[in-house]
Amino acid sequence: MSLQRKWILPALLAVCPAWAETTVLKNFTLIDGASLKPLPNAAIVITDGRISWVGPSAELKSPPNSRSEDLSGKFVMPGIINLHCHLGNTIDLAQDPKNFTRANVESQLKTYANYGVTTVLTMGSEQPLILDMRGEQRRTNRPGMTRIFTALRGFTAAGGYPTTVPGMKGVPYEVATAADVRTDVAELASRKVDIVKIWVDDHLGKEKKIPLDLSKAIIENAHGRRLKVAAHIFYLDDAKALVNAGIDGLAHSVRDKPVDDELIAAMKKRGTWQMATLTREASMFLFAQTSPMLNDPFFAPAVSANVLRTLKDPAFQKKAAAEPDTAHGREWFEMAKKNLKKLVDSGVKLGFGTDSGPPRRFPGYFEQLELEFMAEAGLTPLQIITIATRNSAQFLGATDLGTLQKGKWADLIVLEKDPLQDIKNTRSINAVWIAGNKVR
Repeated sequence: MSLQRKWILPALLAVCPAWAETTVLKNFTLIDGASLKPLPNAAIVITDGRISWVGPSAELKSPPNSRSEDLSGKFVMPGIINLHCHLGNTIDLAQDPKNFTRANVESQLKTYANYGVTTVLTMGSEQPLILDMRGEQRRTNRPGMTRIFTALRGFTAAGGYPTTVPGMKGVPYEVATAADVRTDVAELASRKVDIVKIWVDDHLGKEKKIPLDLSKAIIENAHGRRLKVAAHIFYLDDAKALVNAGIDGLAHSVRDKPVDDELIAAMKKRGTWQMATLTREASMFLFAQTSPMLNDPFFAPAVSANVLRTLKDPAFQKKAAAEPDTAHGREWFEMAKKNLKKLVDSGVKLGFGTDSGPPRRFPGYFEQLELEFMAEAGLTPLQIITIATRNSAQFLGATDLGTLQKGKWADLIVLEKDPLQDIKNTRSINAVWIAGNKVR
């Protein structure tokens, strides 16, 4: 080979589209996350992890050297985006910061992916390792597991909730002054977090709650650094105060009272988002008795055999039933569902979240369960899918995620059954793809 040919050929291979990694999926029904109606007999061309063409299979022109998969009879929708989880601190039913290892985080990300959750925002209980893992994903742009967005460390008052929860002491920033806030927000900004998190709750008066003036300082400092802020809330009054202070998202439903016109008007005026986390309330009572879920083959991969035995143990169920929050769990759950429906009907922006990750809130399965509970609240399958895909990507500012359109990452779920007929059909998972890689 001549010297000229030796140098020119690699250069040509690097730029020639024919040598790109290209996959064609065809003959399925497409639910793209953006359209009001599905597209039957559709096709997608994926080039180097992104969608390079999408349309009717009849108009498909397969690129040379591409590989093809015939998905006749199947349904394709965008991957689920969870705007509220907590990665890495829990193993089985024990929460402890020492559990935050690469192996544990990767295991949980793979579990999320297996259940069709292709992106997660982990909300304020992480360690710096998460930034390394996020950076590795974004450098390659071809993650083999669920995508990471992170708040790193959330905020609470000195000694405030949730620092008294087992495994949470030392996890959030505990702030007492505006100076504390400035220092800590600056640190988060320097680490390029994706969002700032505040816990605003006193756990029915049993815990210390962060004062409103410090929450306002957090919001002001974060916005000054172009960072969104989301808050754990419980009470209607706190939701109103935070929305009026400029909070970007409520990471839980209001659960003490029905949402009212004042809150709705403020949220619409300021563009505040809501994530309902219905499964968080359900986790308070689901395991206080024998549940059909415990014998569901779809649930089993979300837990270890040891955890499954424990959850089925009458002694464990009796102990769970005696916990203080169990008595309120069903009431809060029903209130959250009613509030979700009212907010949707009122035109408030909705994103998808579950608060999965801590003990008894099982990654992957709980996202699928959240979809079911949203339907119980009165939302249509199309509304639910749109919230869990397109809307959630919009909240993140992730313009290349959330819908299956040209130029977007090919993060998608292949289903055996139509989720627009029954949202529980999102469980009929045939395959999951992230950035054009089949991960399940």
